[in-house]
Amino acid sequence: MRSVMKCLVTGGCGFIGSEFIRQGLQSRDMQIVNLDLLTYAGNPENLRGVENHTGYTFVKGDIADSSAVADLIDNSFDLIVNFAAESHVDRSIEDASAFLRTNVLGTQALLDAARRAGISRFIQVSTDEVYGSLGEDGQFMETTPLSPRSPYSASKASADHLVMAAHHTHGMETVITRCSNNYGPYQFPEKLIPLTILNALQGKDIPVYGDGLYVRDWIHVADHARGVWQAALEGKPGAVYNMGGDAERANLEVVRLILEYTQQPESLIKHVTDRKGHDRRYAMDFTLIREEIGWEPKVVFEQGLKDTVDWYRTNGEWLDNVTSGAYQEYYEKMYGGRKTIS
Repeated sequence: MRSVMKCLVTGGCGFIGSEFIRQGLQSRDMQIVNLDLLTYAGNPENLRGVENHTGYTFVKGDIADSSAVADLIDNSFDLIVNFAAESHVDRSIEDASAFLRTNVLGTQALLDAARRAGISRFIQVSTDEVYGSLGEDGQFMETTPLSPRSPYSASKASADHLVMAAHHTHGMETVITRCSNNYGPYQFPEKLIPLTILNALQGKDIPVYGDGLYVRDWIHVADHARGVWQAALEGKPGAVYNMGGDAERANLEVVRLILEYTQQPESLIKHVTDRKGHDRRYAMDFTLIREEIGWEPKVVFEQGLKDTVDWYRTNGEWLDNVTSGAYQEYYEKMYGGRKTIS
């Protein structure tokens, strides 16, 4: 590779992609081009302070637009890292079409353009949800069969298969990373932690699906982005790497911690009718990435969560900007009509 690497990041205005870009520009001799369509969760404000960096270029575009992608991607790139995705399970249950377009067709469009341009190194950022649901014991390993159970996870599993096919069929140096649930600054407040923080700060009811005992392994976004960088630069071609935060917590436990950090009463918790097909538990075995390239999580969950609450508390302008208009309509659609069960 060249002395100064040129990297195409897709979905770089999103929650995780923006952290990845910030880390790359802060710590590496890197030219980064950010391709993002700026849908509801792609927010240029997530990269405030970066937009004038000499190593950064923004391009507005859709990864599923194969002709536009082909025009953008040439042999000047050393690396493509694909964060672009529709990612919220509830939205996929309502309408899966956007998930198929972006997550499946978009991934293939990127692979095709990369191969034609002679760019071999391709990093696919995936999710633990492609593995399905765990019982009380065990963890997902890279060899665990894929068993997606929602339209979202099915679309991501499909993309993973396409990426692996590009490696085996065309010899591309693909790497797939699969991570557990992320949290941290700049996360759009449709997911559990930022939604709970937002409602707690405003003294509003906090909707919790079912009994609230669904278990997730939480990873701080800074740890995840650091792991993607290590996998991108050091991972073996054709490899899959799991990443987790070593922080399994039930949803109800997470909500109660946020209420403690915001000094709000637990009476705000409202159990609502459950999500369709709700996976009971996720947990990641990240032995492989630790042994092969030395990655492991550094952020302790309780401190990371407290820091995240403090960030949302002190970034009211960002919150106001992302929660106006369409967000309020979506929130009412998803939670306003759900029956309270306790």
